[in-house]
Amino acid sequence: MEALVAACNKPGFPAEVVLVLSNNPDAPGLEYAKEAGLATHVIDQSGFPKRAEFDAVLDSVLSDHKVELVCLAGFMRILSEELVNKWRDRIINIHPSLLPSFKGLNTHARVLQSGVSFSGCTIHFVRPEMDDGPVIAQAAVPVHSGDTVDNLAARVLAAEHRAYPLALRLIAEGRVRVVEETVKIDGAIASADAMLNPTEES
Repeated sequence: MEALVAACNKPGFPAEVVLVLSNNPDAPGLEYAKEAGLATHVIDQSGFPKRAEFDAVLDSVLSDHKVELVCLAGFMRILSEELVNKWRDRIINIHPSLLPSFKGLNTHARVLQSGVSFSGCTIHFVRPEMDDGPVIAQAAVPVHSGDTVDNLAARVLAAEHRAYPLALRLIAEGRVRVVEETVKIDGAIASADAMLNPTEES
């Protein structure tokens, strides 16, 4: 979240943060957002035993703040199919692996146990299934012999801080389209920071 806020504060960045919302009243990001002068809101999930009730309030808050795109960042709650479909292609998420590999929790430990040579992160449009949806951008991170969960996680996090603002910029610039559940990026190029899907013409 802090990386997205920092990106949006740069001159010429095509998006702005209109709300920082959390389902956890103790989330550290809320204090950071308040100090940055951003609007914040908490929907304490403990007060909503039914997912549909929580999602109805969430939908209302997002609409009241005229949110156009939701960027999930550490939001550890699965959204209902109804809410995801209502906000289809307007909710994005970041996951600390090269999806579709290593969906779910304890990602870095499972990566190390698997013996793969590369990990990374994926920014994708959200679908009702967990850690699923059209991929917008990915950044690859090498897995070194002797890696621990902590140092692999640190390298992946650094990649996340580059790739997530990039994905947000592409969407805000109107360069991202979903065609038959595949993301097409107008004018996409490969860079050191992320690997992007090709344009439709490529």
